Amino acid sequence: MCKKKYYITTAIAYTSRKPHIGNSYEIVMTDAIARYKRMQGYDVFFLTGTDEHGQKIEEYAKKSGVTPKEYVDKVAGEIKETCDLLNTTYDHFIRTTDDYHEKAVQKIFKKLYEQGDIYKGSYEGMYCTPCESFWTESQLVDGKCPDCGREVKKAKEEAYFLRLSKYQKQLEKYIEDNPDFIFPEQRKNEMVNNFIKPGLQDLCVSRTSFKWGIPVDFDPDHVVYVWIDALSNYITALGYSPDGSGDNYKKYWPADVHIIGKDILRFHTIYWPIMLMALGEPLPKQVFAHPWLLFGSDKMSKSRGNVIYAEDLVKLIGVDAVRYYLLSEMPYVSDGSITYETVFERYNSDLANTLGNLVNRTVAMSNKYFDGQVMAPTAQEPLDEQLKDAALAAVENVDKLLSKYRVSDALEAILSLARRSNKYIDETAPWVLAKDEDKKERLGTVLYNLLESIRFIAILVSPFMPETAEKIFKQINTQVTSYDSLKEFGGLKAGEKVGTAEPLFSRLDSEKLLADIAEAAKKAQEAEKPKKEIEQKPEITIDDFAKVELRVAKVEACEPVKRAKKLLKLTLDDGAGKRTVASGIAQYYKPEDLIGHNVILVANLKPAKLCGVESCGMILAADSNDSVKVIFADDMEVGSTVR
Repeated sequence: MCKKKYYITTAIAYTSRKPHIGNSYEIVMTDAIARYKRMQGYDVFFLTGTDEHGQKIEEYAKKSGVTPKEYVDKVAGEIKETCDLLNTTYDHFIRTTDDYHEKAVQKIFKKLYEQGDIYKGSYEGMYCTPCESFWTESQLVDGKCPDCGREVKKAKEEAYFLRLSKYQKQLEKYIEDNPDFIFPEQRKNEMVNNFIKPGLQDLCVSRTSFKWGIPVDFDPDHVVYVWIDALSNYITALGYSPDGSGDNYKKYWPADVHIIGKDILRFHTIYWPIMLMALGEPLPKQVFAHPWLLFGSDKMSKSRGNVIYAEDLVKLIGVDAVRYYLLSEMPYVSDGSITYETVFERYNSDLANTLGNLVNRTVAMSNKYFDGQVMAPTAQEPLDEQLKDAALAAVENVDKLLSKYRVSDALEAILSLARRSNKYIDETAPWVLAKDEDKKERLGTVLYNLLESIRFIAILVSPFMPETAEKIFKQINTQVTSYDSLKEFGGLKAGEKVGTAEPLFSRLDSEKLLADIAEAAKKAQEAEKPKKEIEQKPEITIDDFAKVELRVAKVEACEPVKRAKKLLKLTLDDGAGKRTVASGIAQYYKPEDLIGHNVILVANLKPAKLCGVESCGMILAADSNDSVKVIFADDMEVGSTVR
């Protein structure tokens, strides 16, 4: 029997820098759906990869002193390493620098040009380099890029344009006829009302101001701009070419779903469909735009110092716990949040207390009361039906929720079954049943129901936490792990023996971990502080130095200078008499910090008037880590000469 095909993609990651944990949500979510579909028997093709061309890459490479190809090779390697670290099961990892992709893009561009869907013109507008986008003056927000809020610069250049306007009506009709094309519903409304209905402007699809891109083969002064290059990866990865496509393209296209971030929805629901329409190819069935994962309430960025990397979290809590947090914490529409505090809290409450405790207690009781043997459920009671119904309902709920990409809600449905199972333990009290020999049969039935519920949980959770599922299967010692076995409650075989109870998730000492993280962050900040360049002044002779009279003096009085925030007025006894010195140390010292201490005075400095105070000399101090430290000489006699 021929399996039903399922083609799922992430957006390809831009190779500007190493991805942080917020960038990792998408690949893990897509992996969970791909695993779930495989478990249901689908022939799945899961694509991810990297977007590697553009002006920004060219500039980053130049700053790093390497070629653009060397730069993207490094970052693409880091992105792939993160995908592998998070145990994602992609079938193909495309790079837009791959030779087959570049050749196909050139052919796509040429075909669209030859049929009149691409034309040559010139573009004048405000250009945002990070977004690689042109904007008109009216589109700017407070004079800045409407997408990222950064500075823009005026630019004019010759360019090729894609006739979006030609396909506007066709696109509107497609969205109207396919109401599930854009998910969630709110995102669809944004695209239609804010971008499509006001009228589509033709799209700039080539550049001449930089060279790091796929050359337009019939006009080598131009490189193919990001949209045709990056978006076409979804078909070139399958072997698409305008002059004849490969078997994978014929087998898997159109895509069942593109999983993307909400910030690139316009490109995937306007530019990409129109490109496909112009090529005469089918459109993807769905585009799902997920929200962002924020650090607390802020967007993650290296400049803000709030970036968390996947490998840092994995070292602390393990791969499956990281996957669980990412997938359970991201809401359907609004942005999700991550802090170390919430990660540790969710780990302890959901994984250690709820899921881990359920498995550990049940397997331990099976070993304690029946030497590990799974007993036949021969003493059923009405209460058992509630647990069975909860298990079967969880299967149905997970399927419904994942069909709408409600991943966090699907995980919550699984965790709810674990909570119901823990409640079943409290309701049946196996430790009480064990004390009564006449209740032995009932005790065996209770433990069977719990083990079977755990089997349901392990199968359902396997797309989300695959390593954890395998550990559970090992502990309950079952080979009955197929999705089809969840059609009925009772698939666990009586007579077999469970394995050894081992903690799935040990509780974290969150206070200690947070203190360690804070200390490590502090050290990292200190290490990154730029070292001060020591100003080398001209050499002097011993005779020059001998002209300076340094004397120990005692601070007898000190007060702020009213008209100068930085100055303190010091009254000094230098052994020969009293004198006043004005010193710019008010932001580092209070008067009481100085009174009574001995300092070193430059005694023969020419007097000067500072904010109304006659300053007769100067006291010595040292610059130290963005601060100033007065040099005290308390163990030296007032009036002593320093030389």
